[in-house]
Amino acid sequence: MPRPTPAQITYGSATVVFSTLAMLLLSQTASGLGIAVIAVAALALGLFVAVTFPVPRASRRPRAPRQRTPLPTEPRLSEHSLHG
Repeated sequence: MPRPTPAQITYGSATVVFSTLAMLLLSQTASGLGIAVIAVAALALGLFVAVTFPVPRASRRPRAPRQRTPLPTEPRLSEHSLHG
């Protein structure tokens, strides 16, 4: 399985945080069981968003081969040429 991209992690985490806050505020629950159910639902929703977020794919179009520039054909001095 490929690693998640930073965008997937960001969107999944933001979904968990905001959906948890929204569900807690809308339900006005105070019981531990209600909070646990909301937390599990938010985690599932965040995971769903992270997994379904589109992943950039490699281009299907074949690339043109890179053209190499020829190296200059200047004569090179050897390392011993400085010793006279």
